[in-house]
Amino acid sequence: MHPQYSFVCRYILYWIFYIESVKKGGEQYTLDEKIKNLLNEQINKEFESAYLYLGFANFFERLGLSGYAHYYEVQAKEEIDHGLLIYKYLHHNNEKVKLMVVKANTKEFKEIKDVLEYGVQAEESITKSINKIYELAIKIGDYRTMEFLSWFVKEQLEEEENAKKMISDYDLFTNNNSLFNLDNTYKKRDYVKAN
Repeated sequence: MHPQYSFVCRYILYWIFYIESVKKGGEQYTLDEKIKNLLNEQINKEFESAYLYLGFANFFERLGLSGYAHYYEVQAKEEIDHGLLIYKYLHHNNEKVKLMVVKANTKEFKEIKDVLEYGVQAEESITKSINKIYELAIKIGDYRTMEFLSWFVKEQLEEEENAKKMISDYDLFTNNNSLFNLDNTYKKRDYVKAN
């Protein structure tokens, strides 16, 4: 099934769950307090990831590698989209969104590979965070949040694979003195807005 159709099906199921929960005694569905807090924290983590990736883009611009910079600018936009999806999910469930301070990344990088490896660590950290929320949703039987987070679980698999591929591509191409060609490849990355 095409990913967009899959998202549409999940979105329809989400609204069916929503309508059914409202019908039952007229009561509004409310999210568990721990789930709400974790989702609010996750919004912040997604925005911090965007800030981190803009820092990566800045690093590469200073090196004259505008393709790598572009790649990470696109990555930053995707992270903002992820945060906004959670933001909207909370609002759709009549929950308060708590916007927190986005911390600046103070880590200084000297080598290209250090940046790429840090990117893998950052994605693995986000995966653990998403999984923690998903595990809690399973434990308390919050099927709506489980359904909502299923897209994020799949997305994180892709995010980790892409981050690891950046390292393997770098290793392959730098051993063949082709960093310029690899940089040009990353200039062509398209931004696809998350739904």
